[in-house]
Amino acid sequence: MLTQLSISNFAIVDQLDLDIESGMTVITGETGAGKSIMLDALGLATGDRTDSHCVRQGSQKAEIHASFDISQCPSAHEWLEQKELASDNECILRRVITKEGRSRAYINGTLSPLSDLRSIGELLIDIHGQHESQSLLKKNNHRLLLDDFAGTRKLASEVGRIASQYNQTYQELENLTNNRKEQDERIQLLSYQLQELEQLSLQEGELEQLEKELRQLTHAESTLSVCHQINDICSDNEAGNILQQLTMCMHRLGDLQMDHPAINNTLEMISSAHIQVEEAVGEINHFIDHFDADPNRMQEVDERLSAIYDLARKHRVQPEELLDKQSTLNSELESIQFSDERSEDMQQQLIQLKNDYQEKSTKLSKKRSSSASKLEKQVTKRMSLLGLPHGQFSISLTAVENITLCPHGAEDIEFLVTTNPGQPPRALAKVASGGELSRISLAIQVITAQTSHIPSMVFDEVDVGIGGGTAEIVGSMLRELGEKSQVLCVTHQPQVASQGHQHLHVSKRVRNEKTSTEITGLMGDRRVKEVARMLGGVEMTQSSLTHAEEMLALSA
Repeated sequence: MLTQLSISNFAIVDQLDLDIESGMTVITGETGAGKSIMLDALGLATGDRTDSHCVRQGSQKAEIHASFDISQCPSAHEWLEQKELASDNECILRRVITKEGRSRAYINGTLSPLSDLRSIGELLIDIHGQHESQSLLKKNNHRLLLDDFAGTRKLASEVGRIASQYNQTYQELENLTNNRKEQDERIQLLSYQLQELEQLSLQEGELEQLEKELRQLTHAESTLSVCHQINDICSDNEAGNILQQLTMCMHRLGDLQMDHPAINNTLEMISSAHIQVEEAVGEINHFIDHFDADPNRMQEVDERLSAIYDLARKHRVQPEELLDKQSTLNSELESIQFSDERSEDMQQQLIQLKNDYQEKSTKLSKKRSSSASKLEKQVTKRMSLLGLPHGQFSISLTAVENITLCPHGAEDIEFLVTTNPGQPPRALAKVASGGELSRISLAIQVITAQTSHIPSMVFDEVDVGIGGGTAEIVGSMLRELGEKSQVLCVTHQPQVASQGHQHLHVSKRVRNEKTSTEITGLMGDRRVKEVARMLGGVEMTQSSLTHAEEMLALSA
């Protein structure tokens, strides 16, 4: 429920901080004092559109904070958790409007789109005013209210889940069927491409090995020439080679017959060098003896590499990516070839889903139909008590004919009403006036309050055009509703005002040539005087004060 509302620099409000309690809170004041400003601000805090005209004259921006206790509102909890905006059992909505008309919205301190503010607002508070946007004019809310009354929200959700799954599967099957020609052409192309790759028979690591071999074959002549030169320098040159020179050095050092560390180390290192050069000569001779410089092999390698490069260019990949490409094409081909089996599975799945839908939607329809009759009678009775003696409330359940399954069930639901005898029921928006619509809404809300998922309700002047006994009934109904939900009501009727659990008074003052609205809580004598003022008369008399005391005493 709404626990606190803070308004700054909004319309003619300078600064306003209100703590809102549970139960029924009435808001009264002189005409033009600004009673609806609080409700307008609350509407902005829950996602209504606005412009720069709402910013108080001389201010840079207007700010509205609305704090809600959501401990008893699981739908709001779930929504906030899905958006990762949850903050224990509290939800704080904040709206900032600049004098240029720009607007920013925050949910629990996080900057959020206006659509999110509106979505969470619809779960927290229902504002019933005399304009076309109020919730009762939205057909979607008719279905939700009936399901609340019938206790079929969970069943309706299951019907919606099945319908969504059915429609998704149906669309997938349609796509498979419509794309059959394209799939056949794709199969032919993939088969041809895979045949080329399979004929190539490229092996893992083969490309690297071929490129290495080609480099060797390309430089075979120069490689052999260098190897022979090195062999000649190291061992074959009779005029003098490295091995001969090293052998001579070892002999000369040995002839010294000197036992000195430097001489000994030098002799050891030259001896080691002699051994390494001998081994190097052996390695290079082995390479010369086994080096294959066959020109035919070079042609084979070159042709093999050309085939690999050509196929890579054809598929627009690097040569080393050909094996991955072959695997990808093979997977795609298998996927398409299995589409027939998938189509059969989908068809069977659709049959099962349709059977499940029909079973559950039939059950839902029966419960809705039975509950609709009960709701019609109860609302019609309440309408009569609320000053609409000829009013008739009815609920239209129209079967939905569609290839796909409707997620809301097998019928469209719409609330209809007639307020004059002999006239057929018509849509609420086409029949009911503002005051009538508010009273019809009140009748429905009182009846469905025990199953409603919205913790707070606002009624803006639901007593327009009524008085006397009817106003007293309106007040008692609002109080009854306030016993189960939080109710805020702007009223001109003392019979309604006297029924509130709390009473807020709106007044307008002029200070330093600036007009401002103030809201104060009334208790005791101050509340008695306000109800007496509402009872009428130029002057407040003892009689009106006594009457006001009696009205407040009866509602306590």
